[in-house]
Amino acid sequence: MSEQSSSSWSDRLLGGFRKTSDRLSENIAPVGNTRLDDATLDEIEDALIMSDLGPEAAGRVREALREQRFGAEITERQLREAVAEEIAAILRPVAKPLEVTAFPRPQVILVIGVNGSGKTTTIAKLAHLFMEDDYEVMLAAGDTFRAAAIGQLQTWADRVGVPLVRGPEGGDPASIVFDAVKRGTDEGTDALIVDTAGRLQNKRELMDELAKIRKVLGRLNPEAPHDVVLVLDATNGQNALSQIDVFQEVAGVTGLIMTKLDGTARGGILVAAAQKYGLPIHAIGVGEQLDDLRPFDPDLVARVIAGVA
Repeated sequence: MSEQSSSSWSDRLLGGFRKTSDRLSENIAPVGNTRLDDATLDEIEDALIMSDLGPEAAGRVREALREQRFGAEITERQLREAVAEEIAAILRPVAKPLEVTAFPRPQVILVIGVNGSGKTTTIAKLAHLFMEDDYEVMLAAGDTFRAAAIGQLQTWADRVGVPLVRGPEGGDPASIVFDAVKRGTDEGTDALIVDTAGRLQNKRELMDELAKIRKVLGRLNPEAPHDVVLVLDATNGQNALSQIDVFQEVAGVTGLIMTKLDGTARGGILVAAAQKYGLPIHAIGVGEQLDDLRPFDPDLVARVIAGVA
């Protein structure tokens, strides 16, 4: 990113996480400017849990404060700084951009997630992100059970300027993926991004469908899929974490993308997911524009959440 676009992204990040930052501020403000004893640490831990950081992350922050400052006076600013540092320590190991490294090409990326999570628009934004690095990208409409999903993906493919391999509504997703990988291989495509059905009502059906796609991919490229990326809607809060559990079981998730961080006070769920699962978080989304999905700077995000950026 250029310096100007980097600055613009930082501004959008500040705006996107403002509700989260304000919520955390409201929760920890009453326990600032005081002496750190057990009762205060309990209050801080509760405040962090109420801010959707989750019990594991909140407990980690509590223990760090205990080790570093127990019995000492702590200002609200010092408390925020300490929270920011622990959040950054949680996020740094999982901040891993999605990189195109597969050989032979294409790198096959299955994108999964419940309907309404922002999956289709995230696919388009991911394609845009790759194209900025001069990669050739192709999309595959593997969610054949909703005509709207195919049409929406076609609209985004046209807008981004990438080819889309699609079939009829109700068609076999595995055969569409097969055609897409063959075409991508023939054309020297770098990345093939595959949309998949977002139905969780019948886990067995979805599991069977994904297994069939994997089997087809294995015949063409034993390494594929190279990535299985779960798109999570931050506005779902704790429910987003339960989706990780389910999709881990169904699909073998290799990494996460979190969207809609600009529309919620629940951005702390990003931290909870990092602490609880340790899965790579490839990118975050804070808007509807094509360039509103980016790999994230864990230190900047931590400081924005804690209100010290």
